[in-house]
Amino acid sequence: MRERVAAIIPAYNEESNIGAVLRTLKQVPEVNEVIVVNDGSTDRTGEVARSFGVRVVDLPVNQGKGAALKAGAAITRAEVLLFLDADLIGLRPRHVRALVAPILSGETDATVGIFDGGRPTTDWAQALAPFLSGQRALRRELIAGADSLDDAGFGVELQIHRLLKRLGKAPKEVILDDVSQVMKEEKLGLVKGLYARMRMYWEIIREIPRM
Repeated sequence: MRERVAAIIPAYNEESNIGAVLRTLKQVPEVNEVIVVNDGSTDRTGEVARSFGVRVVDLPVNQGKGAALKAGAAITRAEVLLFLDADLIGLRPRHVRALVAPILSGETDATVGIFDGGRPTTDWAQALAPFLSGQRALRRELIAGADSLDDAGFGVELQIHRLLKRLGKAPKEVILDDVSQVMKEEKLGLVKGLYARMRMYWEIIREIPRM
């Protein structure tokens, strides 16, 4: 029997973007369950997600990306977890299959998606630090060793990277051609977007000493 795959999408105020990601996931039979963790959104993120017939977990207040991923993983028994950002542009079913297929076939226990050919800003960032990608899949038991997802925020990717490194489970890199994501400045405007970006960088930097 094929292992089950659960896609977990942390989302905070993504009503304008999450539909495109969910529409793609609904076209991938390898994905058995889709879980949106509505991380204290103040817009219609939860309502939009429910319109696609997926499972939605509503967190009462914004707790950060790490806590959202942990909440999603806690409510599924799927053997393979697929983490995707809610604001992806250009995601296609073939990209999703490319992330989960190497795990389902037994080739590897973890994958990480790398943008290429989407937008120069996101391509450049991932070329420099591929382990910061939020698009990844891994066997459920691997995440059980994560020590402090709750307070990692956007540093959760570094924490997962560190965990896999400690376990000797280097993720297979999967090229996600023509995929990118909506920039914070586009969502929030220049000033608020820059503030949100600086906060994201701080949460990532905060995790570096633990590596």
